[in-house]
Amino acid sequence: MAKKNEELDEETLAVINWCIEVEGFLVKGGATQAQAQEFIEEEIEFLTDQFYDGLTPEEAAKVALSD
Repeated sequence: MAKKNEELDEETLAVINWCIEVEGFLVKGGATQAQAQEFIEEEIEFLTDQFYDGLTPEEAAKVALSD
């Protein structure tokens, strides 16, 4: 985790905000907030790939919920 006095670059912030949106769609799809957060923590590399592949947060959540 970044130190409080370090600023995150725009790209990192974009991925973080995208994951926050994914979390919301996971919860809407039936996961608890804790389950959604755990999934994101465990699958961050997979989710980052999806971000760079151009998936929307909703599409990424649908992929996750279909497994």
